[in-house]
Amino acid sequence: MEIKTLKLEGLTVTYGDRLALDDISLEVRRGKVVALIGPNGAGKSTLIRAASGILPIQSGKIRTNGAEFTSLPPMLRAKCLAVVPQAVSMPPAFTVWETVIMGRTPYLNFLGQTSAKDDAIVRKALQRVNALEFADRRVGELSGGEQQRILLARALAQSTPILLLDEPTAHLDMQYQVALMQTICQLAHEDNLAVMIALHDLNLAAHYADMVALLVQGRLEAIGRPTQVLTPERISQAYHLPVHVVPHPYLQVPLILPIDGGESPNFN
Repeated sequence: MEIKTLKLEGLTVTYGDRLALDDISLEVRRGKVVALIGPNGAGKSTLIRAASGILPIQSGKIRTNGAEFTSLPPMLRAKCLAVVPQAVSMPPAFTVWETVIMGRTPYLNFLGQTSAKDDAIVRKALQRVNALEFADRRVGELSGGEQQRILLARALAQSTPILLLDEPTAHLDMQYQVALMQTICQLAHEDNLAVMIALHDLNLAAHYADMVALLVQGRLEAIGRPTQVLTPERISQAYHLPVHVVPHPYLQVPLILPIDGGESPNFN
């Protein structure tokens, strides 16, 4: 059955006695990018981990086309959903090809043998992130931006309809941030993936996301189009910082500018 959506229903997660996520409900459709925003500690990374099935949930449901995701066998779950984690330490002696082909694990036979089809998928994944030229290089030789592209390629090699990314632009220079976000948008819109991405940068969310979900202290405060969610009132309250939200001079998106004080104008 073709998977068209990822739906979270009343998702609640605790860390010990602390409530980390409180009754979160949202939907990610194929062909769309949903950006998770919110201040540090709001629950963005926790939501990515919970939605991927890595983190146990106290209550709620994770559904793909109505089926409960957490009840699926691990290998089937790995064919439904791929995760690009926050920058992790990859084995430096592995080649880029060896790292990306790990994404094919759910499809290998019991001997772990790869086929010509697997090789073709890995090659396409590396081409998709403009990293095929790195295929024979050791991971330890790559820059942070290059390694982030390899993590994305590994997730693409999983051939899943749903892609979750946990702050993939953190610690990247501007050119890498833009290139990565452009690639992610192309994957959603052209390859028809359902994408949920945690972001710190509100202007990246405004520019590249189809929908924005604002988390504050584990609660979903707002979800909608960037112009609906990225308002001066909401952002100022969530981040405890007055902001201006004005029309971008060239794009039909809001532009968020922090200020020292005073009231922020409404975005029209």
